[in-house]
Amino acid sequence: MTTEKKLDIGQIREQIDAIDNHILSLLKARIGCAQEIGKLKNKNNQAKWDPLRERQIYDRLLMMNNGVFPETALRSIFNEIITSCRLSQKKISVAYLGPEATFTHLAGVQYFGHSASFEPMETIDDVFSEVEKKRTHYGIVPVENSIEGSIFNTLDSFMKYKVKICGEVLLEISHNLVCRSGNIEDIQTVASHAQPLAQCREWLRKHLPQTPTLAVFSTGVAAQMAANNPNIGAIASSLAIKTYDLQEVVKGIEDYQGNTTRFLIIGDHSPSPSGTDRTSLLLGLMDRPGALNEVLTVLSEEDINLAKIESRPIKGKQWKYLFFLDMMGHIEDEKIKRGCERLKEICSYYEWLGSYPCHDKNGFALE
Repeated sequence: MTTEKKLDIGQIREQIDAIDNHILSLLKARIGCAQEIGKLKNKNNQAKWDPLRERQIYDRLLMMNNGVFPETALRSIFNEIITSCRLSQKKISVAYLGPEATFTHLAGVQYFGHSASFEPMETIDDVFSEVEKKRTHYGIVPVENSIEGSIFNTLDSFMKYKVKICGEVLLEISHNLVCRSGNIEDIQTVASHAQPLAQCREWLRKHLPQTPTLAVFSTGVAAQMAANNPNIGAIASSLAIKTYDLQEVVKGIEDYQGNTTRFLIIGDHSPSPSGTDRTSLLLGLMDRPGALNEVLTVLSEEDINLAKIESRPIKGKQWKYLFFLDMMGHIEDEKIKRGCERLKEICSYYEWLGSYPCHDKNGFALE
């Protein structure tokens, strides 16, 4: 009868070191393959990002994993690997509503990975302008919140700038009250963007009823103010705590759980179909009774799922509106293509804003 020899901690650590060395060698091989593919695509003038291929990679890996490695961590790891490999072909720049550590910045890191070059902007308008003028490859902007609704600055910017939507990302929002000392007694003013202030109004009313609030351009600006003034508290992201060396006063002060913000990736072109896509349009209606019903009838007859519709006033034209539509499907899908051709005929204004992969828990990222 033989007894199985048990390994001690040192021997197991040696195995881990060997595994880590092997992983590193495979990562180096993978980035080499990605660079070769990049050269071939450049030679053949092919798009570098293939959303369908990326979705297939994630599906295959998750199936092979069989739940052994934590799925959330697995997605995050391979999102960073895939993004870094593609960015080795060409470095990209991403404009976002700054300064550092805003929720938009956090969403950008989640989407593009840490290898991209992130460039903070003062306003959402500036993000659109940078992309339109091709000073950055992409931009990321918030478009709607599950509690407070649409971000009108973003919708209005689509009416002013010629860009295309390339993707979307959903970010669960958790608001933290932070300050330099970590003591709530030191806070004489609470600063943040208007949206987080609105999303935390009940908590603030209950716990800081006499403390005035100050709306600023972004949560990052609020965090900067808190870092520079011991009597200012900020409602900010977890990234802001690390970035500005702040102390957490109270974590998760949002009034409602499940608070999620949808962000859009903007660039100069939309990607090819992924199999699960969304198409966004900007429409102007004819000045006649039933004009909106005509649009809805086209979508119904073509069996197109309308995911969102929102109206915005046209600046300088009293009582005139444009409509933002989100439809499920890609512009290259037959029924979407037919529906859009019909909409062009019955609308006074038509603009295709883009077709792009729906947010996916796998964490798609552009290159």
